[in-house]
Parts: sequence; C-alpha cells; structure tokens
Amino acid sequence: MTVPTLGERYLAYIDRLNRRDWNGLRDFVDDDVIYNGESIGFAAYRAMLVTNCNDIPDLQFVIGMVVADGAHLASRLLFDCTPVGFFMGLPVNGQRVTFSENVFYRFDRARIAEVWSVVDKAAIEAQL
Repeated sequence: MTVPTLGERYLAYIDRLNRRDWNGLRDFVDDDVIYNGESIGFAAYRAMLVTNCNDIPDLQFVIGMVVADGAHLASRLLFDCTPVGFFMGLPVNGQRVTFSENVFYRFDRARIAEVWSVVDKAAIEAQL
C-alpha cells in the first residue's frame, strides 16, 4: 500500500466536508488544531464547520487550486451558495453569492495542525 500524498489527503478531507462526515474529520484534523492564530482544538474547529454548513445548507467546497510543499498546502476554494441569514456579518438572507477563500494549512503527521483562512468578503459585499 502506498502512502497518500499531501494533496490526496486534502482531497479526501474536502470530500468529508462535502459529505458532512463530521465524525470522519478526526482522521484529518489534529486534536490541537490552530485556526487563524488561535488554538481552538478539534471540537471547536468541527463545530465551526458544522455551523457554516447549517447556516449555508447548499455549501459545497470546490477546489480551484492546490499547491503543496513539504508540510504546507495552499488552496483556493470556490463557493456558489445561498446563506440563509447573516454571513460574515452581512445580511445575505437567502441571496445566492459567489466568493472564494484562500486557505493555507500546515500538516503534522498527515493531519491538519494549523489553518490560515482569508475569505473574499469584498466579493460578497459587491453582490448585495
């Protein structure tokens, strides 16, 4: 059996997100994960993703680009979705919006240990 590449691990992680396999995330995310500089741990990271999907029922994570180097991976995620109420403090209220997220990951032992996320909020504001 071959060891999956970092890119293959990431594709499997995104697949879990899109299938809403919340229990399966533990295979991909470190117990002590850091998100945007804050040590939040697995439970809070998982809860954040669950909340995002509850607030945006049609949310799908579409990979636009992936670059991996050593223990780091960068991804541009593309979204075309319909948040039901407020999203990022904006009154989207069921309007379809498209935007991207640039997200950078540091992996440790093949699991996500650190995440840096930047959502293109200006793109959302321009559509409202």
